[in-house]
Amino acid sequence: MTGLGFVGAGRMGTPMVERLIARGHEVRVLARSAGRADALAAAGATPVGSVAEVGDGAETVLVCVFDDAQVREVCLGGDLTAAMGGGSVLVVHTTGSPRTVEEIAARGVTVVDAPVSGGPHDIAAGRLTLFAGGTDGAVARVRPVLAAYGDPVLHVGGLGAGQRVKLVNNALFAAHIGLLGDAVRLAGQLGVAEAALLAALPHGSAASRALAGAAARGSVEGFSAAVRDFLGKDVAVAREVAADLGGDLGALGPAIDAAVTEAA
Repeated sequence: MTGLGFVGAGRMGTPMVERLIARGHEVRVLARSAGRADALAAAGATPVGSVAEVGDGAETVLVCVFDDAQVREVCLGGDLTAAMGGGSVLVVHTTGSPRTVEEIAARGVTVVDAPVSGGPHDIAAGRLTLFAGGTDGAVARVRPVLAAYGDPVLHVGGLGAGQRVKLVNNALFAAHIGLLGDAVRLAGQLGVAEAALLAALPHGSAASRALAGAAARGSVEGFSAAVRDFLGKDVAVAREVAADLGGDLGALGPAIDAAVTEAA
């Protein structure tokens, strides 16, 4: 049994907490409202009212908030890292800038960046994909915790590598959506209905996660709108990181721009 702290028990975080509890972990969770606190307590977690209480005495603290700005608020703007013991590990599941996790680590905290690929249904099934960045020792220490909901847990390099892989993943995913929009338009010019195209292509060599999502939604436009919020923020970070390195998204850029148009 491991004492854990958790910040961000929302759409993704709540099923993570439930899986952790089912594996026998003791989990303290930051509760932002009385209703959320009651729900978390009913699930078996221990609600607390501050980030300092989350970190105090926890062997591992997991952060699963919406965006990079919220990670910075929780981990750099509050008392979380100061409350954590010297032997504890901070795991950041939120997709964001590699610079953020590096700044957190600079405070003397052991950090693993482990952005995720998948949704709540993958968490519930224990098959969420995690791209983990950090030292061999740090990743090995948190792997048994992450295995409660993550499979595979892929150690992709040192600190920040998880974020870099996830940003590339989401840039490519967005580009796939943009290309799908062009494919639907081409099909229309050829007299093929979008519904027929989306029903047929997943069985061919053009199959992809983006195509499967669009087929399930019934249209590329509908799927683009569904993923717009999380994908848009991640692509913005990918552009920023690439620009900081003196580059850009290359050939992915035009396709990503097309995906943004589809979602608008």
